[in-house]
Amino acid sequence: MLERFQGDRAVLLGAVGIFALGLTTSGYALGDGLRRWKMAEHRNVTVRGVSERDVTADLATWPVSFSHEGTDLASVQQSVDQQARAVRAFFLRAGFKPQEITDEDVSLSRQQPTDRYGEPVGPQKLTVTRSIQLRTNDIARVRAAYARQAELLRDGVEVVGSASNVSFTFTKLNALKPEMIAEANQNARRSADEFAKNSGVTVGKLKTASQGYFSVGARDGEDCDDCGSSGGSSPYQKVRVVTTIDYDIG
Repeated sequence: MLERFQGDRAVLLGAVGIFALGLTTSGYALGDGLRRWKMAEHRNVTVRGVSERDVTADLATWPVSFSHEGTDLASVQQSVDQQARAVRAFFLRAGFKPQEITDEDVSLSRQQPTDRYGEPVGPQKLTVTRSIQLRTNDIARVRAAYARQAELLRDGVEVVGSASNVSFTFTKLNALKPEMIAEANQNARRSADEFAKNSGVTVGKLKTASQGYFSVGARDGEDCDDCGSSGGSSPYQKVRVVTTIDYDIG
């Protein structure tokens, strides 16, 4: 009886061992298959292609903002009107056309002086602010006039400096886009081929592609993938685009 039990036990253990070995083998095969699948799935290279062009802005906008403060609205308005005439005369002397000069904005603010207890003291302070804008394609003339802006101060114009800067814009970007995108894609492919050559693999089909947006920034300065300025304080600018492409490799 004991010998029979021991025999049955040996058979049972053998079966369990064979079953365990089968599970191990199948598990290894499954794991190896998944590993190979993952390797095949991720055999790709991501490259970037850049295209740049140096350009010169073809549009300049120059808003000249000025103001006057007082307690009598009529006299304040009279001063601002005189400044507006001086600004227009400055632009016309510089050789710009009347249709290039436009009134942009006018505003009135009131401030009531108070004592330490918050009670009104004296008349209100009135500030009238006005802006006249020059918009032209004559870039060289704008730069020459901007260099003489001190004449505005001598003519009594109370210029608001931070709101009176020239902005230069390159408006012909759409004409450059097709050529620059093609060049960026070609540069990305060259990078992929160089990677493949150095790694002993071959470049396959394109998997995904992403075109970055076009940026227009100062020509002299740091490269920037995320610059998005459409204008700047200098007419000498740089157009840039970056494309990102994934290729299969084998």
